[in-house]
Order: sequence, then C-alpha cells, then structure tokens
Amino acid sequence: MKLESIDLKRSKTLNEKWVQDQIADDPTLLGLGDLDLKDKERMQANAGRLDLLLQDPETLKRYEVEIQLGATDESHIIRTIEYWDIERKRYPQYEHAAVIVAEEITSRFLNVIQLFNGTIPLIALKMTVYKVGDSYALTFVKVLDELTYGLVDDDEPLAEPTDRAFWETKRGTKKTLALVDELQKLVLEVEPEAVLKYNKYYIGIALDGEPFNFISYKARKGHVLMTIKLPKTKEVDELLEEAEIVTLGYDTRWRQYRVRVDTMVAGRQKEVLLGLIRQARESSGKFA
Repeated sequence: MKLESIDLKRSKTLNEKWVQDQIADDPTLLGLGDLDLKDKERMQANAGRLDLLLQDPETLKRYEVEIQLGATDESHIIRTIEYWDIERKRYPQYEHAAVIVAEEITSRFLNVIQLFNGTIPLIALKMTVYKVGDSYALTFVKVLDELTYGLVDDDEPLAEPTDRAFWETKRGTKKTLALVDELQKLVLEVEPEAVLKYNKYYIGIALDGEPFNFISYKARKGHVLMTIKLPKTKEVDELLEEAEIVTLGYDTRWRQYRVRVDTMVAGRQKEVLLGLIRQARESSGKFA
C-alpha cells in the first residue's frame, strides 16, 4: 500500500493540537523512551505556553517539547530554548533537554541548532503524518541528538596524567588497586589490547595509545567504583538486581552504570559483569 503524506500546515482537518494530543496519549511515539506526560500547554511566566513537558520515570530527566507545523524557523528555535531555560531554572534538581519538533528541519536551521548543541542539550525531530485508509499515522525521525560529552581526556591531550602510585596512596589503596586489576582481567577477556590509563580523577582504558573508556574505575579506600558505558534499560537493571550487584544511581550525563565493588566478584556476579562489559565494548563503535 502506498502511503500518502499529509502537509499538516495546509491540512483543514489536522492541526497542532491534534499532534499534541497524539503525543500526550502516547509519548513513546517520539522515540525518546518510555516517557510520562507531566503537562500540556504549560504556562511560562511572561513567555507563552510550553507545548508538552515529558519526563522519564526512571531517570527523572525532563523533556521540553515544542511543536511547529511546517518548517522550523528562528522563533521556533528561540521559543524552545527559552522554555527549556525557564524549566531548568525552576526545577534544577532534574536534567532537562529541549526538543524541537517540526515537519521540516532545513539544513540552514539544522546548522543553527548545531551551534547550540554541546552547551544546550537539543534534540531535533522531523515529524511526518501519513494517511492510512480513514486513519492517520504520525511518525518521528531524530535528525539531531543532544551531544554527549566524553571524559576529560577523550579529546584533551593535556589532561593531567598520574601513575599507579598516586592511586595507591592518594585516592585508593594497594588493596583496591589490586581489585581494579582483577576487574580489568574481565575487560581483557573482551578486549585483550586494553590497558589501564591513570588520570587524576579516574582510571580509564586506552587502546593503541588512545583513550577508550567504555569501562572506567575510581579506586577508593575501601571499594572500587566501576562504570560501564551502556544505555539504561530494564533488562540491565534486572540483571544487576538479580545478581545482587550493588549499584549507585545511573549517570544520565555520561550514560553509564555505576557499580560498587568491595571484594572480587565470582560466580553469577562475575558472569553478569563480563556480559555487560562485552555489551559496552560492542556498542562503543570503535574497533582496533
């Protein structure tokens, strides 16, 4: 069946309110995860109304969504950023992302949006409506995702290096560094060429002399904090819980799990960690 796309800006039956209602009824349509609707047409002091406010029920991250029929323009971009800024200042305890939705995001305005990306977490979605029989199907395609920052020395050769002695005496102990060594053996089963790279604030991994931090460590006096760079999913959460692995809050900024290790893992815990390390390596997109 050939699908007929609908020009919403010229449509006599569909309008922006219809789009809002569709997303409000099922926020998963946006492709940003299993989000909850917090508010619709949310009043902003001296600044109009925010189309939709959505929230991730697990990470509590909020998404300020502004919809525009037709092509995005300057006022749409400014309005979206303004509402995002108002909400993040009003509720600083949450992480926030600005979401621009339009039928057309031209290369010109995509370039403008990309200028902000990195300082403002911006997501741009192109929406299309198709007529299917007597019904309509609303679809979204992500054309710009918010920029995820890397660890300091991912792209900064002047990051302050340290050595093993620094971590054994200043941050951790010889015992917790030995624990890092044991955890690194699991990494070596997945990536045999990985080597530890000692930095001032964390112990990373290098491959062929370059930072490759799909796994990193922070040795403390009594334990090791191990981070695993993976998207937060229900499946991973259940694996960690079932294996009784102690986790700290998910790091939404760096998009990684944080695992506390007090003694060397064995049995089911070792099996689960090895599997997650393998997933993180495979999703890293870098191959030697």
